[in-house]
Amino acid sequence: MRILPAQPEDVAKLLAFRQEAAAWLSRLGTDQWQRPYPAQKLLETIEAGTVFIVRDGDATAATITLAAEAEDGLWTDKELSEPSFFITKLSVARTHAGQNLGGRLIDWAGDRAFRSGAKWLRLDAWTTNQGLQSYYLRQGFEYVRTVTEGGAVNGGPRVSGWLAQRPTRPAGHGFTDETPTPQPVS
Repeated sequence: MRILPAQPEDVAKLLAFRQEAAAWLSRLGTDQWQRPYPAQKLLETIEAGTVFIVRDGDATAATITLAAEAEDGLWTDKELSEPSFFITKLSVARTHAGQNLGGRLIDWAGDRAFRSGAKWLRLDAWTTNQGLQSYYLRQGFEYVRTVTEGGAVNGGPRVSGWLAQRPTRPAGHGFTDETPTPQPVS
Protein backbone atom coordinates (compact mmCIF):
# COMPACT_ATOMS: atom_id res chain seq x y z
CA MET A 1 0.00 0.00 0.00
CA ARG A 2 1.15 3.49 -0.89
CA ILE A 3 0.54 6.78 0.90
CA LEU A 4 0.58 9.91 -1.21
CA PRO A 5 -0.77 13.46 -1.23
CA ALA A 6 -4.38 13.78 -2.37
CA GLN A 7 -4.88 15.66 -5.64
CA PRO A 8 -7.68 18.01 -6.74
CA GLU A 9 -9.14 15.25 -8.90
CA ASP A 10 -9.62 13.18 -5.69
CA VAL A 11 -12.28 15.56 -4.28
CA ALA A 12 -15.32 13.59 -5.49
CA LYS A 13 -13.84 10.29 -4.35
CA LEU A 14 -12.97 11.69 -0.91
CA LEU A 15 -16.43 13.22 -0.48
CA ALA A 16 -17.99 9.84 -1.33
CA PHE A 17 -15.52 8.22 1.06
CA ARG A 18 -16.68 10.59 3.82
CA GLN A 19 -20.35 9.79 3.08
CA GLU A 20 -19.55 6.08 3.41
CA ALA A 21 -17.89 6.75 6.77
CA ALA A 22 -20.85 8.88 7.92
CA ALA A 23 -23.30 6.08 7.05
CA TRP A 24 -21.19 3.55 8.94
CA LEU A 25 -20.93 5.88 11.95
CA SER A 26 -24.70 6.38 11.89
CA ARG A 27 -25.20 2.60 12.00
CA LEU A 28 -22.96 2.62 15.10
CA GLY A 29 -25.30 5.15 16.71
CA THR A 30 -23.21 8.34 16.48
CA ASP A 31 -24.13 11.61 14.81
CA GLN A 32 -20.56 12.22 13.71
CA TRP A 33 -20.08 13.54 10.16
CA GLN A 34 -23.81 13.71 9.40
CA ARG A 35 -23.58 17.21 7.92
CA PRO A 36 -22.33 17.44 4.31
CA TYR A 37 -18.72 18.55 4.01
CA PRO A 38 -18.12 21.46 1.59
CA ALA A 39 -16.25 20.39 -1.54
CA GLN A 40 -14.50 23.77 -1.71
CA LYS A 41 -13.12 23.38 1.82
CA LEU A 42 -11.82 19.90 0.98
CA LEU A 43 -10.21 21.24 -2.21
CA GLU A 44 -8.50 24.00 -0.21
CA THR A 45 -6.97 21.48 2.23
CA ILE A 46 -5.86 19.27 -0.67
CA GLU A 47 -4.23 22.27 -2.37
CA ALA A 48 -2.55 23.16 0.93
CA GLY A 49 -0.90 19.73 0.86
CA THR A 50 -2.40 18.46 4.11
CA VAL A 51 -4.65 15.65 2.81
CA PHE A 52 -3.11 12.24 2.26
CA ILE A 53 -4.57 9.03 0.87
CA VAL A 54 -3.63 5.39 1.07
CA ARG A 55 -3.97 3.48 -2.17
CA ASP A 56 -4.23 -0.28 -2.37
CA GLY A 57 -3.73 -0.81 -6.08
CA ASP A 58 -6.36 1.44 -7.68
CA ALA A 59 -8.56 1.54 -4.57
CA THR A 60 -8.52 4.40 -2.07
CA ALA A 61 -8.20 2.51 1.22
CA ALA A 62 -7.88 5.36 3.76
CA THR A 63 -7.38 9.08 4.19
CA ILE A 64 -5.98 11.43 6.80
CA THR A 65 -5.47 15.15 7.08
CA LEU A 66 -2.26 16.16 8.85
CA ALA A 67 -1.47 19.82 9.39
CA ALA A 68 0.87 21.96 11.47
CA GLU A 69 -1.95 24.43 12.12
CA ALA A 70 -4.64 23.74 14.70
CA GLU A 71 -8.32 24.41 14.29
CA ASP A 72 -9.27 27.62 16.10
CA GLY A 73 -10.63 27.43 19.61
CA LEU A 74 -9.35 24.07 20.76
CA TRP A 75 -5.84 24.45 22.11
CA THR A 76 -4.43 27.02 24.55
CA ASP A 77 -1.75 29.53 23.61
CA LYS A 78 0.76 27.56 25.69
CA GLU A 79 -0.13 24.34 23.86
CA LEU A 80 0.05 26.10 20.51
CA SER A 81 3.56 27.33 21.37
CA GLU A 82 4.74 23.69 21.42
CA PRO A 83 5.63 22.32 17.96
CA SER A 84 2.76 20.02 17.01
CA PHE A 85 0.95 18.37 14.14
CA PHE A 86 -2.80 17.84 14.13
CA ILE A 87 -4.73 14.86 12.77
CA THR A 88 -8.23 15.31 11.37
CA LYS A 89 -10.59 13.40 9.10
CA LEU A 90 -8.95 9.99 9.52
CA SER A 91 -11.13 7.36 7.88
CA VAL A 92 -10.74 3.90 6.43
CA ALA A 93 -12.83 2.40 3.63
CA ARG A 94 -15.16 -0.33 4.90
CA THR A 95 -13.56 -2.63 2.29
CA HIS A 96 -10.28 -2.25 4.20
CA ALA A 97 -11.57 -2.28 7.77
CA GLY A 98 -9.94 -4.62 10.26
CA GLN A 99 -6.44 -4.30 8.78
CA ASN A 100 -5.14 -1.70 11.30
CA LEU A 101 -4.89 0.94 8.57
CA GLY A 102 -6.01 3.61 11.02
CA GLY A 103 -3.29 2.65 13.51
CA ARG A 104 -0.70 2.56 10.75
CA LEU A 105 -1.81 5.99 9.52
CA ILE A 106 -1.51 7.38 13.04
CA ASP A 107 2.01 5.92 13.26
CA TRP A 108 2.84 7.43 9.85
CA ALA A 109 1.53 10.82 11.03
CA GLY A 110 3.55 10.62 14.26
CA ASP A 111 6.68 9.67 12.31
CA ARG A 112 6.14 12.51 9.80
CA ALA A 113 5.57 14.99 12.65
CA PHE A 114 8.71 13.72 14.40
CA ARG A 115 10.77 14.21 11.23
CA SER A 116 9.44 17.79 11.09
CA GLY A 117 10.67 18.49 14.61
CA ALA A 118 7.24 18.47 16.25
CA LYS A 119 6.93 17.38 19.87
CA TRP A 120 3.23 16.40 19.78
CA LEU A 121 0.75 14.63 17.56
CA ARG A 122 -2.63 16.05 18.54
CA LEU A 123 -6.24 15.50 17.58
CA ASP A 124 -9.79 16.32 18.43
CA ALA A 125 -12.45 13.64 18.33
CA TRP A 126 -16.21 13.85 18.26
CA THR A 127 -17.33 14.59 21.81
CA THR A 128 -20.15 12.02 21.86
CA ASN A 129 -18.26 9.21 20.09
CA GLN A 130 -16.88 7.28 23.06
CA GLY A 131 -15.86 4.36 20.86
CA LEU A 132 -13.60 6.65 18.83
CA GLN A 133 -12.16 8.18 21.99
CA SER A 134 -11.35 4.69 23.34
CA TYR A 135 -9.73 3.82 20.01
CA TYR A 136 -7.39 6.83 20.24
CA LEU A 137 -6.50 5.98 23.84
CA ARG A 138 -5.56 2.45 22.68
CA GLN A 139 -3.37 4.10 20.01
CA GLY A 140 -1.28 5.74 22.76
CA PHE A 141 -2.98 9.13 22.96
CA GLU A 142 -3.55 10.76 26.32
CA TYR A 143 -6.74 12.66 27.04
CA VAL A 144 -6.17 16.41 27.49
CA ARG A 145 -9.69 17.86 27.99
CA THR A 146 -13.07 18.24 26.35
CA VAL A 147 -13.99 21.60 24.87
CA THR A 148 -17.76 22.08 24.93
CA GLU A 149 -20.17 24.80 23.81
CA GLY A 150 -19.08 28.10 25.28
CA GLY A 151 -15.78 26.60 26.42
CA ALA A 152 -13.68 27.20 23.33
CA VAL A 153 -10.30 28.77 23.98
CA ASN A 154 -8.83 31.60 21.91
CA GLY A 155 -12.28 32.68 20.69
CA GLY A 156 -12.59 29.88 18.16
CA PRO A 157 -15.85 28.79 16.56
CA ARG A 158 -15.62 25.14 17.66
CA VAL A 159 -18.33 24.20 20.15
CA SER A 160 -17.08 20.74 21.09
CA GLY A 161 -13.99 18.63 20.92
CA TRP A 162 -12.47 15.76 22.84
CA LEU A 163 -8.73 16.60 22.79
CA ALA A 164 -5.88 14.12 23.01
CA GLN A 165 -2.17 14.03 22.24
CA ARG A 166 0.79 11.70 22.14
CA PRO A 167 4.49 12.41 21.72
CA THR A 168 5.80 12.14 18.17
CA ARG A 169 8.24 9.34 17.46
CA PRO A 170 9.84 7.44 14.63
CA ALA A 171 7.64 4.53 13.62
CA GLY A 172 7.41 1.77 11.09
CA HIS A 173 4.06 1.97 9.33
CA GLY A 174 4.52 -0.40 6.40
CA PHE A 175 3.40 2.04 3.69
CA THR A 176 5.39 2.95 0.62
CA ASP A 177 5.64 6.65 1.42
CA GLU A 178 5.31 8.77 -1.73
CA THR A 179 4.82 12.06 0.13
CA PRO A 180 7.24 14.99 -0.05
CA THR A 181 9.79 15.40 2.72
CA PRO A 182 8.05 17.11 5.64
CA GLN A 183 8.93 20.73 6.29
CA PRO A 184 10.34 21.70 9.70
CA VAL A 185 7.83 23.21 12.14
CA SER A 186 8.70 26.50 13.76
